[in-house]
Amino acid sequence: MSAEAADREAATSSRPCTPPQDLLVRSSWLEESLLEKHLRKPCPDPAPVQLIVQFLEQASKPSVNEQNQVQPPPDNKRNRILKLLALKVAAHLKWDLDILEKSLSVPVLNMLLNELLCVSKVPPGTKHVDMDLATLPPTTAMAILLYNRWAIRTIVQSSFPVKQAKPGPPQLSVMNQMQQEKELTENILKVLKEQASDSILVLEAALKLNKDLYVHTMRTLDLLAMEPGMVNGETESSTAGLKIKTEEMQCQVCYDLGAAYFQQGSTNSAVYENAREKFFRTKELIAEIGSLSLHCTIDEKRLAGYCQACDVLVPSSDITSQQLTPYSQVHICLRSGNYQEVIKIFIEDNLTFGLPVQFRQSVLRELFQKAQQGNVCLGLEDLQYVFMISSHELFITLLKDEERKLLVDQMRKRSPRVNLCIKPMTSFYDIPASASVNIGQLEHQLILSVDPWRIRQILIELHGMTSERQFWTVSNKWEVPSVYSGVILGIKDNLTRDLVYILMAKGLHCSTVMDFSHAKQLFAACLELVTEFSPKLRQVMLNEMLLLDIYTHEAGTGQSGERPPSDLISRVRGYLEMRLPDIPLRQVIAEECVAFMLNWKENEYLTLQVPAFLLQNNPYVKLGQLLAATIKELPGPKESRRTAKDLWEVVVQICSVSSQHKRGNDGRVSLIKQRESTLGIMYRSELLSFIKKLREPLVLTIILSLFVKLHNVREDIVNDITAEHISIWPSSIPNLQSVDFEAVAITVKELVRYARSINPNNHSWLIIQADIYFATNQYSAALHYYLQAGAVCSDFFNKAVPPDVYTDQVIKRMIKCCSLLNCHTQVAILCQFLREIDYKTAFKSLQEQNSHDAMDSYYDYIWDVTILEYLTYLHHKRGETDKRQIAIKAIGQTELNASNPEEVLQLAAQRRKKKFLQAMAKLYF
Repeated sequence: MSAEAADREAATSSRPCTPPQDLLVRSSWLEESLLEKHLRKPCPDPAPVQLIVQFLEQASKPSVNEQNQVQPPPDNKRNRILKLLALKVAAHLKWDLDILEKSLSVPVLNMLLNELLCVSKVPPGTKHVDMDLATLPPTTAMAILLYNRWAIRTIVQSSFPVKQAKPGPPQLSVMNQMQQEKELTENILKVLKEQASDSILVLEAALKLNKDLYVHTMRTLDLLAMEPGMVNGETESSTAGLKIKTEEMQCQVCYDLGAAYFQQGSTNSAVYENAREKFFRTKELIAEIGSLSLHCTIDEKRLAGYCQACDVLVPSSDITSQQLTPYSQVHICLRSGNYQEVIKIFIEDNLTFGLPVQFRQSVLRELFQKAQQGNVCLGLEDLQYVFMISSHELFITLLKDEERKLLVDQMRKRSPRVNLCIKPMTSFYDIPASASVNIGQLEHQLILSVDPWRIRQILIELHGMTSERQFWTVSNKWEVPSVYSGVILGIKDNLTRDLVYILMAKGLHCSTVMDFSHAKQLFAACLELVTEFSPKLRQVMLNEMLLLDIYTHEAGTGQSGERPPSDLISRVRGYLEMRLPDIPLRQVIAEECVAFMLNWKENEYLTLQVPAFLLQNNPYVKLGQLLAATIKELPGPKESRRTAKDLWEVVVQICSVSSQHKRGNDGRVSLIKQRESTLGIMYRSELLSFIKKLREPLVLTIILSLFVKLHNVREDIVNDITAEHISIWPSSIPNLQSVDFEAVAITVKELVRYARSINPNNHSWLIIQADIYFATNQYSAALHYYLQAGAVCSDFFNKAVPPDVYTDQVIKRMIKCCSLLNCHTQVAILCQFLREIDYKTAFKSLQEQNSHDAMDSYYDYIWDVTILEYLTYLHHKRGETDKRQIAIKAIGQTELNASNPEEVLQLAAQRRKKKFLQAMAKLYF
C-alpha cells in the first residue's frame, strides 16, 4: 500500500473511543494512545478541534523554577509531544481552514500554524516573500501557503462589521481573559495587516507553480518526531504527505486572493478588477475539478455573490452580457440617473419575483444616500425623506427664510401627520417611529452612513423607539481612544452621548482610510454639537481637526513639495504651546505636529522658540528640538556640536535595557528577562514609529548615521557600516552591556528600508543597505546595492562615479563579495579601481582555476598592462593558447600604449570602467 493510501485509510478508519478523565496523565500514554482513541472516530466529547486548544494551552504554560521565578514554557519532551499532537489533530482534519477558523480563536490558530511552519523547516524570522516556492520541499511550500492563506482570510474577516453580543453577568476572571484575548488578537491582526502585501505576493507566486503539493499527515508528523537517521529523507521527498493537486491549491488560493482584493477595493476601486479576475478563475477551476475534489471546499453561493458584485463594479466590455443580468441593468441605470428605467425593471420583476427583497432594499438605501447629498426627490410622503430633506444643511443654508417656509408648508400638506420645524433642530427630542422601519434596519443604516445629518436622524428615530439601548455599541468597529471615551461616555443625555461617540469614531475611521472629506464633515458636525455644552470636548475636536488638516496636506499638495499654508503652521505652533488644564490629549497629535515641523524645515522655531515647559513634558518636542539643533550645528566645527552629543545620549538611553521584577498573585517577586528601559524619554518602538513619519532627507540621514554609529561601537562587530555625517557622534559609550545591540541592528534595517521607500535613489542610503548585507554575509545582495548606489549617481555609469561614493572601502568590499562568490576575474578588474592598484590580490585571484565568471570575456575591461601581461604569462604557463591570444590582443590595443598622453590613458580606463560596471549591473540587477 502506498504512503498516500495509508494516510487516507488512517484518516477515514473508525474504532470505538472513550475519552479518558485526564487527557494529560503522562506523555508516554499520550504518544501511544491519545489520538488513536480520539481521532479514529468522530468523538463529540471533546471535539477534535478542542483537543488542539487543550494541547497548545498545556504546551504554552509558563514554568516556575526553584526560586519561584516565572520562566517561558520549557522546550522539553512533554511540550514537544503536546505541540506534535495538536498538529496531528489538524492533520486529521486535513488542514481545512474553514473548520479550523470556525472553532479556533485567532491567537490559537496563529500558534498552530507557526508550529506547522517550524516543523516544515521554515526558518523563524524569514520573510516568506523572499523564499522561492518552486525550490522548496512540497510540505514546506504547502505550510507557507496555509499560513499566508489564513493571514489574508483573517484580515478580510476582521473587516466585516460585527454586532456586539449582549454581555452576561459580569465575572472578573472571564472579563480579564476576554480582554487579554482581544488585545492579543488585535496585536496579531496588526502584524498580519503590516505583512498583507507580502502574503499576497506569496499567494500570487503560488499560482505560477505547476506541480502538485503535499501537506503533512499524522504519519509524516510521526516521521518528523523520529531520530534523523531513521527517516531516510522521506519527509523531504516529493511523495510524503497527503497530495494536494495543483488545480485544488490554485482554486483555494484564487478564491482567498479574490476576497482580499475585493476587501481592498473599498479604498481603491481599481483593485476590483483583480478581484474579478481571481473569482472568475476560481469558477473555472471548480468546473475543472468537479465534485471529485477532497480538499477544495469553496462556498459556491458566496462565490456567486462575489462574481455578481465584481461584474457590477467592474462590468465586462461585452454590453450584451451585461443586459442579460437584471442586477447589472439596475446599477447601470442608477449610475446614469435613469430612474424611470429602474422603475420599469422593477415593474417587470413584479411578475417573476427574480430580484430578492434585500436587493430592492439596497437600491432604496442608495436612493437615501443620494437624497442626503442634496439630490431632488420627487415624492416626500415617506417619513424618512421628510427627515432627511428638512434637516439637510443645503436646505438650511441655501434657501431664504421665505422659500424655506413655503417649501415646509408644501411638505406639511403632503405629510400632514409630521410636524416639521422651520429652523434647524438644535435640541434632541423624541420623534414617533415609522411602523414600517424596525430597529435592525435603522442600525444597519447607522453602520453604513457617513453623513452626519443622516446619522443624527437615525439616532433620533432609534431613541424614539426605545430608551434602553446604547447605540454607540452597535458596531465593535467603532473605536474612540481611551483618553476620550471616558469623557464622552460621561455625557448624561443618552442621545447626545451616542451621537458624539459615533461621529468621532466614524471620523477617525475615515481619517485612517484617507477619506478626508467625510472625516472633515463628521468632525465639523461633532465640533458644532459639543461646543454648546463641553469646552473640554470642543478643544478635543479642534485638536483632532488640526491632525486631520495635517494628514490632508501631507497626503495632498504636500506630496508635490508645496509648503503648507501659514495658518496651518500657526495652528501647529498653537497646539504645541497649549497649556489648557485637564484636556485629554492624544500623544499621536504631538508626534505628528513635531514631525510636521521637521518635514517643513521649521527648525528655527524648534531650536529657539519652543517653550521650556514643552521640552520637559513632551518627549517628541524634546526629540525634535535636538534634531533641529543638530542640523543647525552641522556646518560648524566638531567642538561646537554639543547638541549632537545630547541627542546621542538620549537615543542610547532609549536603546538601553533594564532588568525588571514582577510580583505574582502569591506575593512572590520573580525576575523577568531584560526589557526596554523605562528611563528613556520614550520606548524604542515609539521612536521608530515617530521616525517613520519623517520625510526630510537630511533629518533621516542624521538619524540613520546615529544608529549606524551606535551599531558600530559594539565590541564584537566584524564589519562596520558606513554612513554620511557619522563622524559627529561619540566613538564609544561607557556601559556597552546596557545597550540592546540586537534591537539596534533591527532598527538600522527598519530605518534603511523606510528611508529607501522615501527615496530609492539616495546613494548614501543604498551604500548603508549594501553594508548591512555585506556584514550579514549576503554578498550577492550587497553587490546589487553597491552597484545601484553607483548607478544612480552616474547616469547608469555613463559618467564617472564620484569618489566619495566608490571609496576604497566600498571597492574593497565589492572585491571581497566577488571573491567569495568565486568570480575571480571580476576581482582582478575591481583591483584596478583602487587609488593604488592591488596587484597582489589581482594576481592571486587570477591564479584561481574554479572561477564562476567567464574569464576571457572580461579581458576587454582590463586597462592595466601589468595585469594583462601577468595573464599572458599565466595562460602560457598553463598551455591555454586561446586565452593567451585574447590577452595578447587586449594588450595590443593602441589606446593602452604606455607612451600615450595621460589624458588618453585616463579616457581608456574610464571607458572600460563604464562598460564593466554596466555589465556587472545587468548581472546583479
